[in-house]
Amino acid sequence: MAIKTKQEYIESLKQLKPTVYMFGEKIENPVDNPRIFAGINTTGATYELAEMEDYRDMITAISPFTGELVNRFTLPAQSIEDLVMRVKLNRILGGYTGTCFQRCTGLDCLGALSIVTHNIDRKYETHYYDRFIDFLKYMQTNDLTGNAGVTDMKGDRSLSPHEQEDKDLYLRVVDKNKEGIIVRGAKAHQTGSLSSHEIIVLPTRALREGNEDYALAFAIPADTKGLIHIVGRSSLDTRELEGVDCGNIRYSKYCPTLIFNDVFVPRERVFMCGEVEFAGEAVGRFSAYHRQSHGGCKAGKIDAMTGAAQIMAEYNGTNKVGHIREKIVDMIHRAETLYGCSLAASYEGKKEPSGTYFIDPVLANASKIHEGKEMAEAGRLLVDVAGGYVANLPSDKDLKNPEIGPLIQKYFKGVADVPTMNRIKMFRLVEKMVLESADTISDIHGGGSAAAHRLTIYRESDINYKKRCAKRLAGIEE
Repeated sequence: MAIKTKQEYIESLKQLKPTVYMFGEKIENPVDNPRIFAGINTTGATYELAEMEDYRDMITAISPFTGELVNRFTLPAQSIEDLVMRVKLNRILGGYTGTCFQRCTGLDCLGALSIVTHNIDRKYETHYYDRFIDFLKYMQTNDLTGNAGVTDMKGDRSLSPHEQEDKDLYLRVVDKNKEGIIVRGAKAHQTGSLSSHEIIVLPTRALREGNEDYALAFAIPADTKGLIHIVGRSSLDTRELEGVDCGNIRYSKYCPTLIFNDVFVPRERVFMCGEVEFAGEAVGRFSAYHRQSHGGCKAGKIDAMTGAAQIMAEYNGTNKVGHIREKIVDMIHRAETLYGCSLAASYEGKKEPSGTYFIDPVLANASKIHEGKEMAEAGRLLVDVAGGYVANLPSDKDLKNPEIGPLIQKYFKGVADVPTMNRIKMFRLVEKMVLESADTISDIHGGGSAAAHRLTIYRESDINYKKRCAKRLAGIEE
């Protein structure tokens, strides 16, 4: 079965038995936990759209590896069309869920590994690419979701991995045998690890000689023995557990830390082990893909934010005010700029030796730098249009109180023909989209810091060409 339904996806997660902790307690059934399920339900949208006639042709494609129809979130790009379609699909899903749908990073890993394993094999005559293709076919045939294990804890950032006082602050190999390797360490910011079937690990940074134990790429099931998911806090998390004041209760995002407590990885699931000179390429390819994807999904989120701004203006009776319309236009142009950068990065993509298509990294990173600033500005504009009750609206519990509920309904009325509850619900949605820390902070740090984006742009840009342009115009002979 190459395409799962949303319900089949949820049932497949129930078959897994991961080790999970949240708020100091062990969670035996994460799928049944309201906070975690809100994230699972968001990833479920990538399966739900495959069931919809309007989106089925966009979200599915024939895999050249299996010959079957597969979900695009399991397919490394095999053409420019694949790169472009991903951005378009991400925009739809961003607007559909209003948050991170948690399946992009797994595809980013598949794309990076489909290039880098082939390159390692060309140099060392290893067999990583064959192993990877076997794993890819498994992912596609079973329509699985992957999670990207990239960001290490890093400890003292002035030191390389092998120089750390505690050698486990970067994930590393601690033992090897003929069956596989044993790894120890941790990965931070693991968005949707419990929404995923597989954890796909890449190096977190470029490495030099002496750091061979840290040059690792592999994949393991999310419930592998010794793997611990510790679900982190976010600004609205207890509301999801209580089932009140959530705004968008159906969709959410959570970010565990993963502890690899002497985890065994079978040899057939190891895609890099010790090839330090390829660590930088692996994380660089991943990061560029991920920054390309953000331009689609964040444009989609701004679409939903813009819709909320327009509705709030209508509910407040300010939709004909000139400066309100200007703010909404400002939100629209931010979405279109992000989207345009990511589409351009896709259209400028090129075929790699493995056959996988890679995006233009300069344009992808330009999109991500833009996102880090403009998502925050879009949120500011949304709050400006909506009004101050985004911050301190009475609780749903107050609305249900027979003594004060009717008074809240009376005094929170906007324009006469709009039900008060509609206005209150929209206020909550605005609060969710602007203040949900797990998602808004990723606008800045997701896929790497702004400094990393700028470094990539400078490194990947043809500065000599730009200098030649200037010298020619100035009349300076080479």
